[in-house]
Parts: sequence; structure tokens; C-alpha cells
Amino acid sequence: MCGIAGFFGPSLPLQQAEALSRRMGDQLLHRGPDAGAIWCDATEGLGLAHRRLSIVDLSPAGAQPMVSHCGRYVLTYNGEVYNSADLRAALAAEGHQPAWHGHSDTETIVEACAVWGVRQTVNRLIGMFAFALWDRHEKILVLVRDRLGIKPLYWGRAGRTVVFGSELKALMAHDDWAPRVNRAALARFLRFGYVQGSDSIYDSVRHVMPGCMVTFSGSDRAPVEAAYWTLGDVIAAGVQAPRLSDAEAIDRLETLLRDAVQRRMVADVPLGAFLSGGIDSSLVALLMQQASDRPVRTFSIGFESADFDESHHAAAVARALGSDHTELRVTDAHARDVVPRLATMFDEPFADSSQIPTYLVSEMTRQHVTVALSGDGGDELFAGYTRYLAGHRLWQRFGGWPLGVRRTLAAGLEAVPPSWWSAAFGVLPVRHRPFAPADRVSKVASLLRSGSLDDVHLALASQWQVPPTADGRDCGFDISERALQAAPSGVPRMQAIDQLSYLADDILTKVDRASMAVALEARVPLLDHRVVEFSWSLPMDQKIRHGQGKWLLRQVLHRHLPETLFDRPKQGFAAPIADWLRGPLREWAESLLDEQRLRDGGALDVRAVRMAWDQHVRGVRNHTQALWTVLMWQQWAEQYKPVW
Repeated sequence: MCGIAGFFGPSLPLQQAEALSRRMGDQLLHRGPDAGAIWCDATEGLGLAHRRLSIVDLSPAGAQPMVSHCGRYVLTYNGEVYNSADLRAALAAEGHQPAWHGHSDTETIVEACAVWGVRQTVNRLIGMFAFALWDRHEKILVLVRDRLGIKPLYWGRAGRTVVFGSELKALMAHDDWAPRVNRAALARFLRFGYVQGSDSIYDSVRHVMPGCMVTFSGSDRAPVEAAYWTLGDVIAAGVQAPRLSDAEAIDRLETLLRDAVQRRMVADVPLGAFLSGGIDSSLVALLMQQASDRPVRTFSIGFESADFDESHHAAAVARALGSDHTELRVTDAHARDVVPRLATMFDEPFADSSQIPTYLVSEMTRQHVTVALSGDGGDELFAGYTRYLAGHRLWQRFGGWPLGVRRTLAAGLEAVPPSWWSAAFGVLPVRHRPFAPADRVSKVASLLRSGSLDDVHLALASQWQVPPTADGRDCGFDISERALQAAPSGVPRMQAIDQLSYLADDILTKVDRASMAVALEARVPLLDHRVVEFSWSLPMDQKIRHGQGKWLLRQVLHRHLPETLFDRPKQGFAAPIADWLRGPLREWAESLLDEQRLRDGGALDVRAVRMAWDQHVRGVRNHTQALWTVLMWQQWAEQYKPVW
């Protein structure tokens, strides 16, 4: 796990190229504190930078940027490839025996590219990766990102030069960096809480999309984008796959997950696992423990607020597994201290409030290990989000009603004070009591105003139903139509949308930035592409059954742990932001939401924002998620002073 950066533009003096490369690489010191190096071809206007977090092969033989044995290719790479030994064996079987200097996966990748070419190599990789490969003969630069977008990679223009890096702060170090705000990206951020799709918050910067490579060559450094893996192809193949019996599907999933977890336990440094006590993290920790001859390290955090504290569930699972468990009791003050650092940590405005506990558990975990396995991805792959089932059911029930009737019903639901909903649902048994009931009722009201199931999903995924942009701009999902055409209707279509947007742009972005801010490598075995592909071969009744999602994952876990340890309503990984905004964070929020300050920023609809803030403070409505997007935008804009 590392940070990479570089540039490709007009030729320049060697000393200048080296200084620029170092400056860009140094912006990523937090991602790779163990070592740093550069490689330049000033005549071609190329510089590659690397910051190293040593995980596999801690010796200088794993240092980057790395030149292939033949001398043709130079690689700077971020990530981990878990089938490195298999690839070396395949090269040997074909008669290729480079003089290996060490056992790093970096060396495996660059030598494989020299033999098989880039595309064939990436198709063989199992892991998470983002890399830049320079072909010294053809004068071609190739940027590549893993299939699911686990590792980030931006590219853009700084004057006549192509710049790229793991985080935007590396691109900002270029002397000609002068982008403007991307207004469409701002609208999507306000709607979803994250910058979604191929765009970044800047108009001249893009993401290398998951499963894609971007090639630059010629005097104009024109980009050519190509996909080597698409979710649309995976969905289309899955629809045609023969159905397995329940027993066969459970066996197959357990075999895949066991292999995915074991591959991700290879490291030359200490490793452990995040453990929330939920299905996904419990299953990952279980398979780790079964593959280990000693107690594995597991880590969780707990909050003072009981509504947000899952630590007792994690502790119960840890006792059942026999893991060496560490728990951090987070005070509200400790968590709030993270807030001022968020803009720097994420570079772009980012408003998933679980960014705070994710950072805190990463910070605590890093004091003990360098690598942590995470359970992210299970909800998207195996239909674990309650919105899938609830949204589909409600649309089936009410979608045929006249729109006017549904709008009247929605208005009635929204007229009820949030405290009433909390009191009403509070009489239910704990296992049947929804988390944040007033927020869920508000989502139902938005759903009732929808015109299609796609609109239902958009409403459920939105923080603002109408983004409060000053120019009135609004945007929906920015995703591949090919994938949507391949996905069946209903829940599978909602899953496809989430895998193409929420998973990569929110969940994986959050985990990457929060963990790498403290130089912790987070590995996600549930997002092994073989598991993803298998999940799309499953019929829906092997994902959702008896009104519960993740049925197949539950069956694998139930083979090894009592169901009482994990069979409970989904809570989520969040912080008590609503209470903080009315209490200890109120002064900070009021300052950022000052009416004149909002007007001076020029980005937001001041009236809409102030109305939401007033209603939230008075307890009339809970606008936590919507307000958090505005606060994160304001904080980011204050720090980076964006140009319009």
C-alpha cells in the first residue's frame, strides 16, 4: 500500500523534473511513510513518484519506482496483488525466468507486463491496485485501476501537462495547477454526499474509472480510455449462469471467501481485522481465525451514545472466535476533534459521517498492526441494505396509486414531528425497532413522490431531494447504461447502481482515505472480483429470504457461529452527528452556515440551507445528512478556496 504521483508533458530540465516529482510525491507522505523515490525522463517530460508503506518484501528489492529486468518498463504502483506467487509460477511455466531480486508483488507486475503486456497482466491480477506504467520504447504512459475501484487514481491537466496521483493533493503540487469547480460534481455531491462518477470536484480532473486503463501518448498526450473489466459484462454472464442448489451455493461461497481471506493474510508485517460484530466483519474475522494458528487481532470502537454503540456485539463475537480483541471507547470530544481534519484527509468534499468512526478505528488499529481486513462490500453484493427490500416492497404496494394521493400521504407523514416517530417505534421490541425511525419515515415520504423504481432508489440514496445549488443545477446518477441494461429490474438494478456509484465513490473512498491517513492498509476480501462475479450468478432468493438480506452470507456464518450473535437489525457505522449539531458542534456549524458566509461562497441556495438548519436546531425535522453535506462543502471550500 502506497501513494503514487507523476506527470507527463513537455520536456523540461532534469533538475526541475526531479524537484517536481519529489514535491508531488511528498504530498502523499502519510500514505507511504517508510520510503520515497522518483524516476524521471526529463527529455520526454515524464516524472514518476512513489511513497512506500512496506508490507510485502520490506527490503530495498521492493523499492519503487521499479524498472523491469529488460529495462523497457517503469512502474509506480499502489495496492496489493494476492496471487503474485501464482503469476511467477505461470511465467516460469511459459519459459520466462527473470532474475528476481525479491518477492514483492511490484516486481511480479512489472515483469508480467514485460512478458504479457498490460491488458493480459491486469486480467490475471487478484487484488486491489492503481498503477502507472511507462513504456520507454513506445513513449506511452498507462494508468490502470482495479476492477472495483478499491484504490484511487486521479488524472487531469495542469497547463499542457498530464498530472496524476493517488490523491488530489499530489496534483495540486504542480506549478500550473489552476482548475475550476465542476458544478455538476457539486450538485451530485450535495445530492449524494460524495462526488460521484468519473468526474472530480474540479473540471479538469477525472478519476480513472474502476476496471479501466487510460493511455497517454503523442505530443498532445491525448488520453485513450479502455475498460478491461465491466460490471455490465459480469451481470450479463451471471444472468446466464445455471442455478446452484442452496447447499451448493453455500459451499461455493465459503470456498471463495476462505481463499479470498487467506490470500489477504499474506504480509511481512502484523495484521488484524476490523470487527463491528455484524455479519460481514464477523465472517471475515472468523475465516482469518480458522486460517491462523494463533489468536488474530481484532479491533472495534464504541461510542458513549448507546444508539450508536455496537462494541458489545463485537466483543461477543471476539469471545466466540477467541481473537485477541482491542476496543477503543470513544468520547464525543475525541470524535469531534476529527472534524477539522476531514477536508485535508479527503481532498474533495465528502459527507458520509461514518468517515469519523472509520478514521478513529483506523487510528487505533494502526497502533498495533499495519494491515487490517475489513468486511466492506457485503451489503452491495448480497442485498444487505434495508432500502433494497423496503423500497421494492413499498413501490410494489403504492406505485400503482395516483401520484396526487401519494403526494398527499407523503405530506401527512412529513407533518408529524420526528420525536413522535421515535416514541411510536420505541414501544416495539428492540429486534424490530428501526434505527433512526424519523429519518426512515422521511425517506418513505420521498419515495411516495417517486414516478418509477429508479426514482425510488434515487430518493433513498439522496441526502437532499433537491440539491441546494445556487444555480438550481441538479443531477442524477452518473453510471454505465450498459450495466443497467444487463441488470434485471427491481432489487438487482438497485444493487447494480450502488456497485457503480455508492460502493466505489463513497464506501471505498472513505475506507481508503481514513485508513491511509494513518498509514494503515485496509484489505477487503468480500470484494475479491471472483466473489463479485459469483454474487451476480445467484438468484435473488439466495440473497433475500424471509424478509432478510444477505441470506447466503448468513448461512456461511451460521455454520460456525450461533445465529444469536449476529441476527439483529442493521444499525450502520455512524456517529451521533444530529445531537452534536444541536449541542457541542452547534457553534462550529452556525459559523459555517452564517447567512453572509453562504452568500459570499456563491455556491449554495442560502434560503434552503438556512431553512434546513433552523428546522434541525429547533427539532422540527432531522436534516442531519443534508446539513452534513453543506458543512463538509463549506469546510472544504474554506480550506481550498475553489475558483468558479
